[in-house]
Amino acid sequence: MTGIIGIACVFVMVFGGYLAAGGKMSIILYSLPFEMMMIGGAAIGAFLVGNAGPAIKHTLSDIKKVFKGPTWKAADYRDLLCLLFELVRLARDNPVALEEHIEAPETSSIFARYPKIRKDHEAVGLIADTLRAAAMNYDDPHQVEEVLDKRMEALRHHAMHPAHALQTMADGLPALGIVAAVLGVIKTMGSIDQPPEVLGKMIGGALVGTFLGVFLAYGIVGPFATRVKSVVEEDQHFYGLIREVLIANLHRHPATICIEVGRQNAPHHVRPEFTELEGALRGLRQQEAA
Repeated sequence: MTGIIGIACVFVMVFGGYLAAGGKMSIILYSLPFEMMMIGGAAIGAFLVGNAGPAIKHTLSDIKKVFKGPTWKAADYRDLLCLLFELVRLARDNPVALEEHIEAPETSSIFARYPKIRKDHEAVGLIADTLRAAAMNYDDPHQVEEVLDKRMEALRHHAMHPAHALQTMADGLPALGIVAAVLGVIKTMGSIDQPPEVLGKMIGGALVGTFLGVFLAYGIVGPFATRVKSVVEEDQHFYGLIREVLIANLHRHPATICIEVGRQNAPHHVRPEFTELEGALRGLRQQEAA
């Protein structure tokens, strides 16, 4: 919602101020299709040249994050801590029974209670692979921590590509606007024998290219890149919480302590309250007892 409000504010303030100062939209509207064709078309072409097919699809998919915000909400962090509590406790009490859950999460009764998390292949992979490594006695916390750090860095690098691609496009748009403006000036010089009122409109149309390049760069595409980056960084905290809990588990801390370590490492605005989480864990125990 804030993304839509922000875009509306940009357009209203820029063009509203222009009209309030006595500007006329006729020259802009006449030149806009041609300038947009040159600037937007060149920007899209450069984007296609600079990115592979999967990266292009990834970027187009991530644009919706500008409007939807982070994938993981406060309730998801609570559910993740409950899921990890169940798995860590089962790993301590019955390692053999744990195997069916980490080898086939799609059919696991534990993962089934948390469908949103189960749909995220990266989260499930982090959990299953780390618990599997512990079951294979690959339980040196420092080694596992190093493996997890490298995996999460690779995940973050991949997730950040759309933001980098959009920022690269934003950086190039002002220069493309100058290209369009120069072409407009060339066109104007070819009509130098025309009267001043005609030349004035032609020069004004050429300057629309400079305006459009800068406007798109700093008013639309650049903020999109910044927003995508901030959303990706926030979603990475979800995977960081998995890391903290599973590393604490390898240090053989009690399951409740492992979960508390994860809770305290969650960002403040999505961190479950201690009493809220305790109530959720108590509900799990009651379900198992029943």
